[in-house]
Amino acid sequence: MRTIIKWNEDWQFFKGVSDVSVCDGGEGVTLPHSWNAVDGQDGGNDYFRGDCIYKKVLKKAELPENTECYLEIRGANSSADVYVNGEKLAHHDGGYSTWRVNVTKVLKEENEIAILVNNAPNDYVYPQMADFTFYGGLYRDVYLICVPKTHFDLDYFGGTGLMVTPVVEGENAKVSVQTYVTDMQEGDELLYTIYDAEGQKIVQSKALDTGMSFQLKDVHLWHGRKDPYLYTCKVELMRDNALLDEVSTRFGCRSFAIDPERGFILNGEEYPLHGVSRHQDRWGFGNALLPKHHEEDIELIMEVGATTIRLAHYQHDQYFYDLCDEKGMVIWAEIPYISKHLPNGRENTISQMKELVVQNYNHPSIVVWGLSNEITMNGAKDPDLLENHHILNDLVHGMDKTRLTTMACVSMCDMNEPYVQIPDVVSYNHYFGWYGGETSMNGPWFDKFHATHPNLPIGVSEYGCEALNWHTSTPMQGDYTEEYQAYYHEELIKQLFTRKYLWATHVWNMFDFGADARAEGGENGQNHKGLVTFDRSYKKDAFYAYKAWLSDEPFVHLCGKRYIDRVEDVTKVTVYSNLPEVELFVNGKSLGKKQSPEHFFYFDVPNVGESTIVAVAGAYKDEGKLRKVAEMNPDYILKEKGAILNWFDVEAPEGRYSLNDKMSDIMASVFGKLWFFTLALSLKKKMDANKPKEEKKKKGAKPAAMGFELSGDMMQMMGGFTVLRLTSLIGMLNISFTKEELLKMNKQLNRIRKPKKLLKK
Repeated sequence: MRTIIKWNEDWQFFKGVSDVSVCDGGEGVTLPHSWNAVDGQDGGNDYFRGDCIYKKVLKKAELPENTECYLEIRGANSSADVYVNGEKLAHHDGGYSTWRVNVTKVLKEENEIAILVNNAPNDYVYPQMADFTFYGGLYRDVYLICVPKTHFDLDYFGGTGLMVTPVVEGENAKVSVQTYVTDMQEGDELLYTIYDAEGQKIVQSKALDTGMSFQLKDVHLWHGRKDPYLYTCKVELMRDNALLDEVSTRFGCRSFAIDPERGFILNGEEYPLHGVSRHQDRWGFGNALLPKHHEEDIELIMEVGATTIRLAHYQHDQYFYDLCDEKGMVIWAEIPYISKHLPNGRENTISQMKELVVQNYNHPSIVVWGLSNEITMNGAKDPDLLENHHILNDLVHGMDKTRLTTMACVSMCDMNEPYVQIPDVVSYNHYFGWYGGETSMNGPWFDKFHATHPNLPIGVSEYGCEALNWHTSTPMQGDYTEEYQAYYHEELIKQLFTRKYLWATHVWNMFDFGADARAEGGENGQNHKGLVTFDRSYKKDAFYAYKAWLSDEPFVHLCGKRYIDRVEDVTKVTVYSNLPEVELFVNGKSLGKKQSPEHFFYFDVPNVGESTIVAVAGAYKDEGKLRKVAEMNPDYILKEKGAILNWFDVEAPEGRYSLNDKMSDIMASVFGKLWFFTLALSLKKKMDANKPKEEKKKKGAKPAAMGFELSGDMMQMMGGFTVLRLTSLIGMLNISFTKEELLKMNKQLNRIRKPKKLLKK
């Protein structure tokens, strides 16, 4: 009989050590554990990446007798080796999946188990370049699994040895069950049982075969958030009527399709997919999350009203997939084939994809397998990259006949590239209105794609903008204020949610997350595009914009509650609600009622002295404060942490350019274009200085930094950036300007007059 032991306690941790014979200087830790829980979130791109060792003693007497013993590791980032008593037994590449090691043959009475984990850079394990921290550690649970010699397979890509494939046929469902058994003997039997959601036995059958099919009459469908009904399949391995081993899994019966005109269809009904993306880390914990953290995340996602989650950019914890099944979320699951194609990484993409599919096959929540994310940063024509995608696409279709393939394309990738046509459906990451361009460009771009490729379903895999606790009454692209983030998402909601043909939309991101290379917004080491803060303590105003469109839970939300001190005599106050009418009161006096089919209500409020504002919608209300001040509260103004130069320190004479002007406005002037060419030459020199020697020798290479090609499309997107913001973003690519260089650039710009057409804006 199978025995499962959670093995998280009493580990010794050795940081920066690669010799497993070292026995002194260890730190006592409990799993899950990451050694980058602090330095991976504080900025500087200097978090520790290297070898660390986890050790623990295993006494054979603590295990059941006459059993095979497997060590199950549910997450070791990103490569790991297992040693028993100094002998290396296994190696694994890929930091986000479950893998196991059979340690039976080498066990003595007392054994030292050592797991060497490494998250150092290399050229063959994904990810190697991406906008998130690659936390090192044994950051998920570790188990001991003890089974008899004949048992359900534990060696094939971390799977359970049980695959359930339900196919809906009218009012019924055909459920095919396939088991994989190690060392099955003649006469061994398998007892198959299916239970309903209440635990009642529906059907049962005993057979000698490792496969079985059942007919479920009047099947109860898994129907997303409306009705996430789950059955359970249990299979028992019997010998002479004695139980040897058993496995079980929950499953859901549902059909789905993705139509290029109608979007996502679940069980024959149109079921719009509007939701979020999710990273698995958290402030102070890194990626070493506990069950309560996963539970809080799913509840927040449920509250916002999402129907779908893109679980980016890697395989997530099985517990979270289980929660998605239970809550009825529709899931995009993917591997970390991201940003930079590695010529030596093909085998790793294949092994990570096999693990993803095998380990998650039974989850009804998953409908698409993601092949890659923004992998064409350096161009989409690389033959090796294209072949890699065809291999993955064919692999997934061979392993799973029931689901579709997808991928997330980087914004600059031309929609007519052959690469874009590889998967069954496709989505794009677009940040018009944040990384260049304007918010108004988003919807029309997707209309153009839809018209160009009417038979290829198109979705939105990422869109968003950053917001911290900065505030303004005149929000502008790149100001990192909560008000601009709210405006941006209002505009994107109106554009994306009204285009029925989009098969799915995923906000980037549900939560702020660790990105140690980032130095933006005044709080380094994080990406702040979340609708909720990194510690999950604060829901930004944009959270409620989505709740107003997606949630059936009645509510009203008064925006700007952190923006109390305001200088203007009349200020704009925004209210979000999914109720049809909102009334606003200022110091008890009604400013009237407003209706909005878009769920966004705007009021002009006199700003005199101190005011209490109350928004009322039906039986619900929300309250905030206003205070008239003579000057802007400096606590509301963005201050870049460690910035060489802040925007308010830039001299900007009237009618002249400065570092605070957008690149597109500067390019509207002849002299501005000439100045830009000077900047481009300076950038090229800095990028050339960063190149490895072998790349410097290459002739005809396009300008690039850290794998990002400075293409014409990328330059076009830069038009929406101010020069100062552009120099800050380029800093993420290890290209920096000194304060003196920036001030010199500003003086050059100050000499250039703005065209009259810009002065009239």
